[in-house]
Amino acid sequence: MKPSKSYTVEQALSRMEHYCAYQERCHKEVEQKLFEMSLIPQAKEKIILHLLEHNFLNETRFAKAFARGKFSIKHWGKQRIIKELKMRQISAHNIREALNEIDPVAYTESFKALALKKNLGLSETNVYKRRKKLADYLLYRGWESDWVYEKVRELIP
Repeated sequence: MKPSKSYTVEQALSRMEHYCAYQERCHKEVEQKLFEMSLIPQAKEKIILHLLEHNFLNETRFAKAFARGKFSIKHWGKQRIIKELKMRQISAHNIREALNEIDPVAYTESFKALALKKNLGLSETNVYKRRKKLADYLLYRGWESDWVYEKVRELIP
């Protein structure tokens, strides 16, 4: 195991500013990065405080960007987004704010399109296995279970 590189507070601060400017980060990611840099607790505290004061680090902004991105790019449902944000220790208030970023009409349309596309892509001939595969796929993506089962019954009678 090779020893980790040592950083001065100024070097670490500069690296963390760049790290946060590159893309939105949550506190947990920043703390993990600082841990990897092997800094003393006072230096970590000073750097996090600087990042917060200079708006490099903002949990609400992170949560909103995360929800928009995962919904529009990966087509995740709200349940998966909530789970992932909770894993990153985002507050309930910020999670609610983030979910408000998702347009309800676009959300419904995305669900319908995703379910239809996946159903057409399934090669399974057994009706029960086909239903299970479609339902499992949509549930894993974080779509609401009542929507999923209703759509499965609609698409695979």
